[in-house]
Amino acid sequence: MRFPMLISLLRPIGPVIIGISLGFTLSLLSESWVEESCVINSITDEGIILSQDGSLKGARRPNSISTGNDDGEEEEDFQPRIIPFKPVEQSQPKKIFRAKYISTELGIRERLFVGIITSKNTINTLGVAVNRTISHHLDNVVFFTGTRSRKIPHGMVVVTHGDERLIWNMFQTIKYILEHYITEYDWFYLAQDDTYTQADRIKALVDHMSIDRVLYMGSPEVFIGGEMQGRYCYGGFGFLLSRSLLLRLQPFLENCRNDILSARHDEWLGRCIIDYADTSCVEQFEGQKYYYYEMGKNPDPSKEDNVQFNNALTVHPVSDPEQMYRLHKHFTEIQLQKTYEEIEKLQAEIKNVSVVAFEGNRSALWPVGINPPFEPKTRFEVLRWDYFTEDQVYSCIDGSPKCELHGIDKLDVADVIETAMGELNKKYKPVLHLKKQKFINGYRRFDPTRGMEYTLDLQLEVVNQKGHSRSITKRVHLVRPLSRIEIIPMPYVTEATRVHIILPVTLQDRERVRRFLDVYATNAFETSENAILTFLFIYTPFEAQQVNQNDIFASVKAQISAYEHRYPMFKVPWISVKSGSPSQIKFMDLISKKHPVDTLFFIATVETSVNSEFLNRCRMNSINNWQVFFPIHFQFYNPHISYHNQSLPNTMDLVKESGHFDRSSFTEACFYNSDYMMTRTRMSSDVQENEEILENLDIYDIFVRYSGLHVFRAVEPALNQKYSYQPCNPHLSEDIYQRCVQSTLDSLGSRSQLAMLLFEQEQGNST
Repeated sequence: MRFPMLISLLRPIGPVIIGISLGFTLSLLSESWVEESCVINSITDEGIILSQDGSLKGARRPNSISTGNDDGEEEEDFQPRIIPFKPVEQSQPKKIFRAKYISTELGIRERLFVGIITSKNTINTLGVAVNRTISHHLDNVVFFTGTRSRKIPHGMVVVTHGDERLIWNMFQTIKYILEHYITEYDWFYLAQDDTYTQADRIKALVDHMSIDRVLYMGSPEVFIGGEMQGRYCYGGFGFLLSRSLLLRLQPFLENCRNDILSARHDEWLGRCIIDYADTSCVEQFEGQKYYYYEMGKNPDPSKEDNVQFNNALTVHPVSDPEQMYRLHKHFTEIQLQKTYEEIEKLQAEIKNVSVVAFEGNRSALWPVGINPPFEPKTRFEVLRWDYFTEDQVYSCIDGSPKCELHGIDKLDVADVIETAMGELNKKYKPVLHLKKQKFINGYRRFDPTRGMEYTLDLQLEVVNQKGHSRSITKRVHLVRPLSRIEIIPMPYVTEATRVHIILPVTLQDRERVRRFLDVYATNAFETSENAILTFLFIYTPFEAQQVNQNDIFASVKAQISAYEHRYPMFKVPWISVKSGSPSQIKFMDLISKKHPVDTLFFIATVETSVNSEFLNRCRMNSINNWQVFFPIHFQFYNPHISYHNQSLPNTMDLVKESGHFDRSSFTEACFYNSDYMMTRTRMSSDVQENEEILENLDIYDIFVRYSGLHVFRAVEPALNQKYSYQPCNPHLSEDIYQRCVQSTLDSLGSRSQLAMLLFEQEQGNST
């Protein structure tokens, strides 16, 4: 019994005992196999044990480090080496170059470049005609000529090579394209100025071809003599060159100029392309054909009635500008007719599909293809219909119940009535003929989703084929849809430009300068705005004589000195002028001479509240040699009228009850000095004939009349003026004086506020 019990007790710990026994046994066996080193070991600086012969030993054990040797030589004590910590020097990060435009960074190029070969004798005639017929269809059109006259036609990019030899001009043209445009475009179209080009068809042609093809496309012609293999593209009908072809030709262009002799510039280019690019001219490629037509002696395009002419991409030769314009009119009518046919086809397809739609024909809204009307969600979003007649409209901008139709509004109403009569006769002819007897009612509203909608009630005289007539009343609905939105390319501008703020100050303005400086110091000095404020003190002749005894602007100058002392980083210069007539142009002439041509000016008033938000918009909306900016500030009403019988708020919001955008004021302006100097130069001849023009016009007028720049005028919520009574100078010109009076009257209060004030006064007088 004891033995089985002992076995049962030892059974759980049996494997442990066996494992320990095997461990001891294996450790003893391994100890006998490992050979102890009898030589002196040395330790390197890195702590690796090396024998005398330099061989690397096994894993180091603590008892394997010797302190002596058998030869009696003392071993050097082990000295640990402390390596000082050296922080890793962080190199300056490389500045990453980012392209100005995303398309440049992604390598996206424009599709088509157009070059026109012209001459000094034809650039002002045929060259202008070519530019007028294709420039608004294409992004970039450049005219290449040997020499040119002093006067360049307006709106044309002209490159002069300095020599009238045709082959030299062709060589220089290809070289210029390779140097300036090869990285920006995929296709290059070259033609002569006596060639009419259907721009839209050329664009459609290149849109259907791969950009990596080596292609020389045009009207193939056999070389003179017929000995050379291949064909060249006749220059009269124009030709297309791919970017890949020009890149292949680029290293050998000088060889072509030196080695190839030819009597024609297009034949010379064809020989060069065949010899060095191994490419011949083709008329058809990848299912696309280059259509062209040779114009006969008949100058009237309408009599050229054949398929080849109507499908042509180019027509040659064109003898004079009048024929160029006739060709353009003819092909434009063809394109317009095709567009109308496509619209009718799409409308028919929409009607056919709407039959099987969930709502049936109701899903095909009128007019077909136009966005559905705006659906208001609440009663506040309901669009208002305005009632009008042929002479008056019963909804006015100023809130009047009725005002006269004039200008573009009157032309709009006349055009709508004429269109309605035309469509009615088109619908009922030849059975009936309709004549307008009377325009009864008209309603219109602007729908932001589709355009301007009209409802007309017309009294018509209906005449049938037998001559019988009767009078009826007809209601018609019309829609003037919103046209396609066009993105206009604008030059690149930044918000880093320094703004020079010019503040004219007269005797009547000096009391309001302190408030202007307080606002300006908060918004410009304390924020380190990149702007310079310059005061323009305007003295009358009498005030200028008394300046040493009694300077009327002494208090203002003291205030300026106080702000300069408070903000030593900023200086506020001033300019003093003497003038008997308050001419804005004369003052600006003086300031312009004292500043560089690239200076950005902002003309302000003492009532202007300048802030960073507006100054940034001034920088963005003023583009040198392109656009000037005339902001429309928000004018607060007289608070005693707008808040009559109410407590005045600490801050006033930009709402219609507190003020309005003053469209009668043109005093504030942003423009570059170079644009002003150019405008003044253009009006110099008129000034010589009539010097009073400087006093009759302001800066806005001269930019509109003489600059040729975009005059951008828009409401500016960041620019506002507090109310203050400003008397108008009677010495101003009639137009400027009337604008000043109108601005002063409009700033009193809204029509409803003034009417309520008058009503209360009448009620008080009656009691």
